[in-house]
Amino acid sequence: SITEIRQYLRAQGIPFHDGYSCLHTPSLFTNGREDQPLPPAASAPYTLFIDKTTGSFLCTATLAEGTWQDFQANVELRHRGVPAPSSEEPEEDTRRAREDARCIWDRALPLWELLDEDETSKTKAMFGISLVTDATLKRFGVRYLRAAKSLVFPWFSPRDATLKGLKLMRVEKKGDAITYVEETLPRFDSYRNLFGLPLVGRRDTELVLTGWELDALALHQATGVASLALPRGATCLPPVLLPYLEQFKRITLWLGEDLRSWEAAKLFARKLSLKRCSLVRPGNLQPRPLEALNQGLNLTKILRAALPASHKSIVSFRQLREEVFGELVNSEQVAGVKWARFPELNKLLKGHRRGELTVFTGPTGSGKTTFISEYALDLCMQGVCTLWGSFEINNVRLAKIMLTQFATQRLEDQLELYDEWADRFEDLPLYFMTFHGQQNIKTVIDTMQHAVYMYDITHVVVDNLQFMMGHEHLSVDR
Repeated sequence: SITEIRQYLRAQGIPFHDGYSCLHTPSLFTNGREDQPLPPAASAPYTLFIDKTTGSFLCTATLAEGTWQDFQANVELRHRGVPAPSSEEPEEDTRRAREDARCIWDRALPLWELLDEDETSKTKAMFGISLVTDATLKRFGVRYLRAAKSLVFPWFSPRDATLKGLKLMRVEKKGDAITYVEETLPRFDSYRNLFGLPLVGRRDTELVLTGWELDALALHQATGVASLALPRGATCLPPVLLPYLEQFKRITLWLGEDLRSWEAAKLFARKLSLKRCSLVRPGNLQPRPLEALNQGLNLTKILRAALPASHKSIVSFRQLREEVFGELVNSEQVAGVKWARFPELNKLLKGHRRGELTVFTGPTGSGKTTFISEYALDLCMQGVCTLWGSFEINNVRLAKIMLTQFATQRLEDQLELYDEWADRFEDLPLYFMTFHGQQNIKTVIDTMQHAVYMYDITHVVVDNLQFMMGHEHLSVDR
């Protein structure tokens, strides 16, 4: 707990002060003499951040990171005069991803320096950024890869500005509909780029968090306010990024233009500390930032009208008025995320909504697990972060069922396609608890709460209650 963390730091003589999401301390990894005590609080740069919820730490000066147990081990090593281990060499997959990213980056051209002005204007029009100036594109370092017809957004290390990875974005047209397809190096689960972070000054105290790189460009250009894009949009705010957001006294979340973005903003605000967060509510006059720029709206005015994330315990209808109007205007979105594979289910349940419990019952062998795995997979493919607790069948068998449903074909007969489908399946926001059979209910709940904090889980599946609780508990403990 946070109390135990504070007690440990005091007992070890480590100075610290409270931040919004983290405790700030001098780093164990930056001093030359490891057998020396930490410098006085007044002279030490507080570059090590300890997450108040999990105890995990990150040193922003050296990028050393680890669990609370790792932190304690390093403190013990320091007392013995043993040097703290330096940052580990990147794993083979990470190193290869960085090499691939460097090759793509070197082949890509600065978007503001394409030889043909006509090509530049057509490319900008294709991505809806005709009003984004060359100066803004240059400031953020956006490039264009001709071969893939993709914009390239760089991920530079906050420590030494080396290239750690990148995101590719291309446009796909299906009839009149336009979709943006994204690909990252390294893969999504290792891609932690707060796009725009190198442009943030140490004295900046206000920030706008967006869910899309193009929105960050539009916002910064229109308002001059520090603007960052989250690596996975409104899907997830990884706790490992929280230390980089500690310096800001005011954070406005403007994640998108639908109710899912609004719900995500409220979830992220709790993680960032409600008292410093404001939220831009989606609406016709408050679309996503790039669309607002293209429509000629005043983005500064929209930011000023952002709603405080924290409310007093008692509110009047005046404070609820805009939210009520939003629910009336967006009645379809309020109904929840629709299933793409089960149109008949949409007629019954309308959609998946947070905070609701759905119970499926049926005799043994009737297909509950098979159905629920596809039911959950459908939502997961639409960006709903999902946690599976499979207490009856093991995770390998469950993953095999879900992968087959995802590929919509029997991979046993086409093993050469396995890696292709497995790579795509791996990018889904899907996580599995490792329990099997009867479990202590408190341990399961603690695991769920941890997953909600770490991965912003919004859908939990328990299969099934009977196996998790054990037969003897079902009749006496609801």
